[in-house]
Amino acid sequence: MPAPVSNLRGAMLSLVAFGLYATHDVVVKFLGSSYSPVQIIFFGGMFGFPLLAILLMSDKTDGHLRPRHPWWLMIRSVAGVATAVAGFYAFSVLPMAQTYAILFAQPLLITVLAIPMLGEKVGVRRGLAVVVGMIGVMIVLRPGGGDGLSWGHLAALSAGLTGALASIIVRKIGAEERSVVLMVYPMMVSFVAMGVAMPFVYKPMPIEHLGLLALFATLGFVATMILIAAYKAGEAVIVAPMQYSQIIWAVFFGAVLFNEYPDQWTVIGTAVIIASGVYIVLREAGGGASRNNPVLQSKMRPETGFLPRMVMRMGRGSVTGKELGVAKDMGSV
Repeated sequence: MPAPVSNLRGAMLSLVAFGLYATHDVVVKFLGSSYSPVQIIFFGGMFGFPLLAILLMSDKTDGHLRPRHPWWLMIRSVAGVATAVAGFYAFSVLPMAQTYAILFAQPLLITVLAIPMLGEKVGVRRGLAVVVGMIGVMIVLRPGGGDGLSWGHLAALSAGLTGALASIIVRKIGAEERSVVLMVYPMMVSFVAMGVAMPFVYKPMPIEHLGLLALFATLGFVATMILIAAYKAGEAVIVAPMQYSQIIWAVFFGAVLFNEYPDQWTVIGTAVIIASGVYIVLREAGGGASRNNPVLQSKMRPETGFLPRMVMRMGRGSVTGKELGVAKDMGSV
């Protein structure tokens, strides 16, 4: 018999996890004003590897580390690296609330990519929700108005797209690949790619900034573990929408730490994006509207650079080792 589902516990745990992720992104933004995303990801990976090794050693599944879908795994790994670099750059140059608003478009992009890649059939209602959500993105971006589009806006959009691609690939191959395989290969690609680029961007770092990188790695790891616990405790339809609580933290941290205040168009656009994303989650959870539940079973976070995004196939009340597929992101990302 499955363990009883505690939606309240799942919701509270996920709120804590996403609060830690938002704090993690504060560190990214602070360091991003002085260092390249490449350097942050590289050293974050070095500090995060011992934590990640503990997670990898917990995989008791028998088998080898040869991927069954090497080309899909390579595409997923490259997408993960692109998500981390683009997402970190966006956080370093854009207001936190605006960056989150654009990244919140990822569920919409997952819904669209699921059509050709998973054979998902998207009905009129979910299709309209995607259109409405993209209108919200345009409200936030305001092309032709405000300060105009910047490289930061394009980076945030790119992070949303590549993060969605990584999530869809894990949904496609996750049932046939070991969790450790889905985690190790993106980590290796990230470490090698960032290492090759490091000589071109490296800046010496004082000890306090190295300490912030250690904090960055720890926050990403702890948040991921808490989020896994949240999905074990509660239903995905309750836990998944809690990601949008990050916008509250973004407004708070932006105002207190960076003197950032979202304008009315960012607020309106964010509300539209969140409403459409929540509607898609509820439609998938309602049964009959989606065969694959691609959004409901994805954790929308940018890659952290060392810990790929966890994507879970949630059962009611428990997540087994076999049901944990590993993709990005985090961590956000």
